[in-house]
Amino acid sequence: MTEGFIKYDNPAKQEKYDRAYLKMALEWGELSHCVRKKVGALLVKEGMIISDGYNGTPSGFENECEDCDGKTHWHVLHAEANAIMKVAKSHNSARESTLYITLSPCKDCSKLIHQAGIRRVVYTREYKDRTGLDFLIEAGVDVQRIETP
Repeated sequence: MTEGFIKYDNPAKQEKYDRAYLKMALEWGELSHCVRKKVGALLVKEGMIISDGYNGTPSGFENECEDCDGKTHWHVLHAEANAIMKVAKSHNSARESTLYITLSPCKDCSKLIHQAGIRRVVYTREYKDRTGLDFLIEAGVDVQRIETP
């Protein structure tokens, strides 16, 4: 086992924790002001939540994520990017952590995940473009989809 990265030997226990963290990420995503997609993310390291995030506008901007046509504004930050930036402001590191996210990462966020040293990504729904997932797999990140009700 790598320092910080906990993966239980018992698959049933691993799935129980994975599902619990995904449920929390789903709840966290409900804080988003976005209408089209509410995405939540949690970073977990050594059995502790070290950061969280949801998709939304940068600090100081109005909380409207979509324009009048329902298209997402270009400046909206993704949940995983918010979680990674939040942990970067703290005294902790995302290195060797697990990212729980309700929607698989896009290609831009996948680069951030890899650079942050996140070792495992668990998600519920798949993003329209698999490029980000394929990149993470190629980079050696453990990627797993768990569907939740």
